[in-house]
Amino acid sequence: MRRAVAVRLSALLAAGALTAAAGVALSTTTASAATGGVTGYATQNGGTTGGAGGQTVRATTGTAIHQALCSRASSSTPITIQVEGTINHGNTAKVSGSSCNTAAGVIELKQISNVTIVGVGNGAVFDQLGIHIRESSNIIIQNVTVRNVKKSGSPTSNGGDAIGMESGVRNVWVDHVTLEASGGESEGYDGLFDMKDNTQYVTLSYSVLRNSGRGGLIGSSESDRSNGYVTFHHNLYENIDSRAPLLRGGIAHMYNNHYKRLNESGINSRAGARAKVDNNYFEDSKDVLGTFYTSEAGYWQVSGNVFDNVTWSSRSGDHNPAGPNPTSNTSVSIPYGFTLDGANCVPSVVAQTAGANKGLKVSDGSCTPQSPDPTDPGPTDPGEPTDPGPTDPPVGTNLSLGAGADGSSKASGTSYGNVTDGNTNTYWSPSGSTGSVSVKWGSATTVAKVNVRLASGSGTIGAYRLLNHDTGAVLASGSGAGTVSFSPASLKKITLEITNASGTPRIAEFETYAS
Repeated sequence: MRRAVAVRLSALLAAGALTAAAGVALSTTTASAATGGVTGYATQNGGTTGGAGGQTVRATTGTAIHQALCSRASSSTPITIQVEGTINHGNTAKVSGSSCNTAAGVIELKQISNVTIVGVGNGAVFDQLGIHIRESSNIIIQNVTVRNVKKSGSPTSNGGDAIGMESGVRNVWVDHVTLEASGGESEGYDGLFDMKDNTQYVTLSYSVLRNSGRGGLIGSSESDRSNGYVTFHHNLYENIDSRAPLLRGGIAHMYNNHYKRLNESGINSRAGARAKVDNNYFEDSKDVLGTFYTSEAGYWQVSGNVFDNVTWSSRSGDHNPAGPNPTSNTSVSIPYGFTLDGANCVPSVVAQTAGANKGLKVSDGSCTPQSPDPTDPGPTDPGEPTDPGPTDPPVGTNLSLGAGADGSSKASGTSYGNVTDGNTNTYWSPSGSTGSVSVKWGSATTVAKVNVRLASGSGTIGAYRLLNHDTGAVLASGSGAGTVSFSPASLKKITLEITNASGTPRIAEFETYAS
């Protein structure tokens, strides 16, 4: 077989001489974010709707994008920003306001929610300028090109990431975008699509990632395992050296992607991550799946993939490819519906649908691209279970006693294990008003009821969610402490995520019951 050649090409779109335009942010009545609907993990946790139902404005500069965000009534007022033209350093300034937190030289989506950014007309190109999503939720980015973002050299933006997410980000759908660089770290570039520091419920669909040393990551280090529930489908990864993507902890689902010329390694599942890899087409590539550059193993479930001219190196030390005959070493439950195209037709379907300015075409699941509906029905919102309210304290065996525990953060002097020790005089607290704590078992355990008990002197829980940590599914949500029941779930780990609180809650016990 021919061996993939590890040669990094120059990006197809070179940076040209650009002039700084003043830009506009004009109100308009017609939104053009027509889609086939949000898919994957972005449908969970209440769904991802972006700016649906809000005002629509037009912007031709980065400054105008920031001005649109800052002109809202609040940081959560829905808005759709239609972008046309080239966005660059010369036309992207910081704008101040009570509904925004922007910065110059980057599209800053910080501490905001309910926003759609969509390319329209002749297209939107973010040239050497990254999109930074931080402490934000319910964001849609669609039909744009982001190219040649650098972390070193000149100019620099967004730490070298084309699109980067960090610090408590939730529910992001990135669709029909083109992300590209002109080299790797030695040329000043970093990742094309990065998620870290507690980023969850993300979908990347019908997009092109190419000509980069690093495709992207989930988790910035082996200890950054609070990220996950990410779906990648119908994307083209082309001429990428590694990280397609790199997974540290968490769960990711890759289906119907076309991986072409992965030069060093591909899907790198490590540090306990679990990847479900369905009906993808790997071509002219090397070591497309495995655990690489670490001794902390990750896991995968594989089905229906095609390996066309893929070479595999020998296992040695911290280099553990899954091939030459990849087999599953875990199982991953997916909480949302999806339809698989046959792997053999993936190159053709992805070529016709993936990337910006492709007419937002999607696959119908039978290898046939379809144009979107002429009117936008809005992304679907499946909602999330509601709290049926406290019931009498449960009876039976408390499954938490003797189980393990962990979480996303903790205040000084507390322990995760305090929630499973049966002693209400000890407690765990988040490091602020938000955080999560989990109960975990070595094998699947059926849970249908929990009882959260607070220690004396505790703050109150303003809002919480109970998550099946194995799948990311929301089992229940509500406020306050006490007992809540839900449909029985077989799981290895259940998480109490506190999303709002008054004061600092003191969780004395996180009890779990089978009925």
